Amino acid sequence: MNNDLLIQQPSTPTQGHPGTQLLLMFHGVGADPQGLVGLGEQLATALPQAWIVSIRSPQVSDLGRGWQWFSVLGITEENRPARIAAAMPLFKQTLARWQARAGVPPERTALLGFSQGANMALACTQEPEMLASKVIAIAGRYATLPTRGHPQQQVHLLHGDRDPIMPVAHSIDASAQRKQLGLPVTLDVFSDLAHAIDERVVNTLRNYLAAP
Repeated sequence: MNNDLLIQQPSTPTQGHPGTQLLLMFHGVGADPQGLVGLGEQLATALPQAWIVSIRSPQVSDLGRGWQWFSVLGITEENRPARIAAAMPLFKQTLARWQARAGVPPERTALLGFSQGANMALACTQEPEMLASKVIAIAGRYATLPTRGHPQQQVHLLHGDRDPIMPVAHSIDASAQRKQLGLPVTLDVFSDLAHAIDERVVNTLRNYLAAP
């Protein structure tokens, strides 16, 4: 937890306060929590009574810089689910630690991930228990298309249509699958956007997070 970056903490006591929220942000492979601080500061305007934390992935990245939840070296469609599953217990522990510190339950917790961070956030929607009420995935994917979910859990998919690293088809397919399962989902595809976050994405995120 000491390696995570606390971007915003409500100035008033929050334990048990019904208006308090928790936003946990997860960076991509080879990056670090500092890379999402600017985004977190922009989103704080929509969440004045929220804890906002940029989480550091637990492993040193195999890419030679930054951090990772799982290695992407030699990754395939076949071995990706096992790598994500191996990382999931620590991911869940991270959520539980911050929820306990903030005094905020899963029902008022939002997860926002970019790239590998989005992959982990989406994967946690397949856990038996609901770990957060909102899951926002930017340029991410499910390891395999979802087979279940929680009716009270909102999933928001944001993706650039020019993403060369994580093709937008992953989000399109995931949206279609969740709709088929009768689960809440939104999909926003941004024209001429590569594997990145621009002002259009930021504005969309503000709207999602400000909504009840």
